[in-house]
Amino acid sequence: MAKYELLKQDGRAKRGVFHTVHGDIQTPVFMNVGTVAAIKGAVSTTDLKDIKCQVELSNTYHLHVRTGDKLIKEVGGLHKFMVWDRPILTDSGGFQVFSLAKLRKIHEEGVYFNSHIDGHKIFMGPEESMQIQSNLGSTIAMAFDECPPALADRRYVANSVARTTRWLERCKNKMTELNSLEDTVNKDQLLFGINQGAIFDDIRIDHAKRISELDLDGYAVGGLAVGESHEQMYHVLDVTVPHLPLEKPTYLMGVGTPANILEGVERGVDFFDCVYPSRNGRHGHVYTNQGKINLFNKKYEKDMRPIEEGCGCPACRTYSRAYIRHLLKAKEMLGMRLCVLHNLYFYNTMMEEIRDAIDDGRFKSYKDDKIYNMGQINREKEKNNG
Repeated sequence: MAKYELLKQDGRAKRGVFHTVHGDIQTPVFMNVGTVAAIKGAVSTTDLKDIKCQVELSNTYHLHVRTGDKLIKEVGGLHKFMVWDRPILTDSGGFQVFSLAKLRKIHEEGVYFNSHIDGHKIFMGPEESMQIQSNLGSTIAMAFDECPPALADRRYVANSVARTTRWLERCKNKMTELNSLEDTVNKDQLLFGINQGAIFDDIRIDHAKRISELDLDGYAVGGLAVGESHEQMYHVLDVTVPHLPLEKPTYLMGVGTPANILEGVERGVDFFDCVYPSRNGRHGHVYTNQGKINLFNKKYEKDMRPIEEGCGCPACRTYSRAYIRHLLKAKEMLGMRLCVLHNLYFYNTMMEEIRDAIDDGRFKSYKDDKIYNMGQINREKEKNNG
């Protein structure tokens, strides 16, 4: 059976199912980000099932420097450790190495850097990243790459992308070796490669063609939402995604807002992840179908309605805006938790709606209506301020 089945296309929007050893993933999908094997905001894995999460995303770098991947392997791997029986994607650690490490040296063999926790020296290259992710036993492992700044100069980007391609070949070889070992946690671990190239069309296209030849399990578009405009990001997707294999899943890394996701789906993206719903929730910013609201605002002080009428999330089924606002003001963790649960439920439900719309051949009208309706609150604010 093919790992990825393309069930339907509506324009360039893809509707698929990705078969994995830890269960099927219906796509397009939003992966809920649990950096250190937990969603920030006191959200458990049983909560994740309640809010319709299909895939949890954990972070290779953070689990390596704190607790340690070798310990997690000893206790049976990440699924057993965090008590989660659905798919997990682990990122390679590359983005954190380049964003968190103040002191780093990039060489052909890999990157030397200092831990952001205690400063101790660490080396990570393609083989090390694959070994750590194999120890974790995730469903999908990401290749180790360099994420150059979106607005870096052309020569730097070209050299960086060439090295990322060489690293990808080493990742593939190392994963093949690791999956064949007797003591490997998940012998069916999958590998996604990452397309880079900043905002240079030709570099992006050439890299997409090159990595497609490696016949990997899936392909990500990386290095976006790191300084470029939304228009530039959408342009990169327009020119790049058509050169990635249609019969494999495409993953847009670290993006984004509901509007970003809708635009990405329209351009053929299957997988998304972003910290926005959980991070915004921890600050009292919650998503509704009319737009985002800030529960710290005084106008919600006596508002006994749920965050959104008709929402089936654990927060809206029981609690009012007024009560959640009270919890947030009192710095009670329950307030953060309820907001994060609502936001993730909102995102996961939106992905269900997207899948249904593609199935029915009405994605474009769904997307346009969703974006228009989510702008209602902003339009109200502008009218009142005007």
